[in-house]
Amino acid sequence: MQVAICQIQFLIFDCHSLKDKRSVVCSLKERIRQKFNVSIAEITEHENYQMGFLGVAIVSNDRRHLEQVFTKVINLISSDERVEIIKQLLEFG
Repeated sequence: MQVAICQIQFLIFDCHSLKDKRSVVCSLKERIRQKFNVSIAEITEHENYQMGFLGVAIVSNDRRHLEQVFTKVINLISSDERVEIIKQLLEFG
């Protein structure tokens, strides 16, 4: 069994309040959860309305599958015009 965790930090453009941030982050989380069937949560930077920080976790029997899913998750976030990824960290356990 393979477990992988990815931490993704991103800037949120045109965001002027926590309500704006919540809209963007919730939208991303829901799209990722539905499309890839992963566990996902906002893990820090809750009060900073221009910064998002998501944690994504997956369990699989195949490490290559985990890497492919995380690549797709990163691509989905990168394709969203409202955000820009500034840092990502992938850990296997």
